[in-house]
Amino acid sequence: MIQRRSLLKALPAAAAGGLALSACGGSGDGGGSGGSTGSLTWMSMLHTPTTPAPDGPIMEALREHSGIDFEFQWVPDASKEEKINSTLASGSVADISTLNQLAMPSIRDALTSGLFWEVEELLADFPNLSAINPEIIEAAKLDGVLYGVPFQKPMARYGVLVRQDWLDRLGLEVPHTVEDLGEVAKAFAEDDSTGTGASVTGFLDREESFGLGFRTLAGYFGAGDRFELDDSSGQIVPSATTDAWKEAMEWYRGVYEAGGVNQEFITMQKQNQQQAIAQDKGGIVVTGLFEAKNYMALAAEINPDSEVQWTLINDITHADVPRRIVSDTGGGMGGLMSFSTQSLTGEEDVRRGLELIDKLLDEPAFRLMTNGVEGTHYELDEEEVVTIIDQALWEQEVQPYSSSRPSDQVAIYKSSDDYANLANELMAENDEYAVTNPAQSLTSETFDRSWATIEQSLNDAYNTYMAGQTSMDDYEAAVETLRGQGLDDIIAEYTEAYDAVN
Repeated sequence: MIQRRSLLKALPAAAAGGLALSACGGSGDGGGSGGSTGSLTWMSMLHTPTTPAPDGPIMEALREHSGIDFEFQWVPDASKEEKINSTLASGSVADISTLNQLAMPSIRDALTSGLFWEVEELLADFPNLSAINPEIIEAAKLDGVLYGVPFQKPMARYGVLVRQDWLDRLGLEVPHTVEDLGEVAKAFAEDDSTGTGASVTGFLDREESFGLGFRTLAGYFGAGDRFELDDSSGQIVPSATTDAWKEAMEWYRGVYEAGGVNQEFITMQKQNQQQAIAQDKGGIVVTGLFEAKNYMALAAEINPDSEVQWTLINDITHADVPRRIVSDTGGGMGGLMSFSTQSLTGEEDVRRGLELIDKLLDEPAFRLMTNGVEGTHYELDEEEVVTIIDQALWEQEVQPYSSSRPSDQVAIYKSSDDYANLANELMAENDEYAVTNPAQSLTSETFDRSWATIEQSLNDAYNTYMAGQTSMDDYEAAVETLRGQGLDDIIAEYTEAYDAVN
């Protein structure tokens, strides 16, 4: 028998009041009303300027494929936090709710309050849901409980992009170790990489280095994904406090001091970084492997006859550390599709919602939500390459559904762009080596209350060290200071929570 938390046990007062609203209409801003026979409502995020027609070709085809009547309640991405918080506070939620930001305390509180069903034991009854990667299921749990179906993403999309044309000009091999990567960065800065005599650098990093680019590099040294289990102590600790992280900092500062990292990266914004890439200011970027296609497009905008070439690397290693890549997707988990206990009041109601998600994981449904209708939105050539034939129509009728696909990985369609095809191949390969965050599914009240401030202090200490303004002793002293400001409490609470479910 499926389990649900008692609605009266922990439901906030505002949410309890919202129970009276659970039968409100299934469109617009109302709560769910699907039950066992009605049209299911699904609150989902919209990342496009306009919403698709509710009776448009994609929606009608999805209803036909699934055999279930359902409709989306679209929430613009720009206002999602406000909308989700107000909806959860009212207690009147759609039959299915897309909850992407599981780190938000308001969402975590709602998941454990009784507003949503626990569904893990039912997944085995559905062919696609039962095939979800167990690691993604674990990443989606909250203190050992699964409150919805996880959105499935690649486990790790990051890697290192290096200018192949610069390597060729300087007679350098493609680097596959941290040590060689550092030497390439220095060579790009010291030699005439562009053939024009222009002054350039190796790594083009930006202000989010601590949490993005450098975090990936530190992973090659053995650091974890934000938090990790320390084998010697048995504690869950922040990766930024570990020896591997600090070793990576010392290496990266050495490359920085040699000119192999852009000197202004601490203040460089993403848009400026992209401009610098397009303008040949640097030749190494630690980023999503899929960005190579975009970088080629940037170069072509400046010079249609550009000879820019990138090589995509996903197998960088360091010393005797086994091959690894820290996850940038929450362990392949992009949030939850959670099921209302208010409107889906019985097990059969929940099964109907789960059946819908299961059907949307079929390849024909995935194709509709990705490419659209063949002959109307896209075409296939003799090599099965997908080409969008009406970009404006695709953007209006198909693109809005992309973020509602229960998985990004049902199928990988061949692109006319070789960089896109290679990136997809390498990201799929990353799954085997992905390192995930063991604290992601755990609860720490001190983390919820204090981590943003603690993390910013760690980030600041990293920046000043990288800029040569402080020493490693200063960085370690900053960590020790933070221990008394909540860091040690977070470690203790996460460790206790981890021990409770392992």
